[in-house]
Amino acid sequence: MAGDKTNIISPAGYAALRAEYNALLGGERPKLVEVISWAAGNGDRSENGDYIYGRKRLREIDRRLGFLARRMKAARVVDPAEQPDKSRIWFGATVELADDDDARRVVTLVGDDEAEAGEGRIGWNSPLARALRGAAVGDLRTVQLPAGPKEWEVMAVDYPAK
Repeated sequence: MAGDKTNIISPAGYAALRAEYNALLGGERPKLVEVISWAAGNGDRSENGDYIYGRKRLREIDRRLGFLARRMKAARVVDPAEQPDKSRIWFGATVELADDDDARRVVTLVGDDEAEAGEGRIGWNSPLARALRGAAVGDLRTVQLPAGPKEWEVMAVDYPAK
């Protein structure tokens, strides 16, 4: 995973990481510690479901908190509206692509933590995003896919307004 590399992320993506971190640290974790403490006071812990599940869930939360803390520490927040060259594809660009069969696809290049391919948000370090970086309208880019190379033509490049 890209834990120690710079984590390029949009302001909204960073806010989502921060919100999840705060919800786990300030909400779910303290409640869980309370349940574990209560369950521990009920005697035999070897057959105490609340205690066993609580400890397991607490480890999961602590792992997630550690992951989120590392991602936020490595984050470099980039506002797509402030890209200096809006004629080319850079972080935050929404791009319309056409393949050889003129099938159209619209994708937005976002931070890897924000990627959701089903919603058209692809991670900055994905093969397609790497191939598109720096391209302008009319450029052809080839992406190496598991099924073989696929060529895309850039039809439009757009950025959010400030």
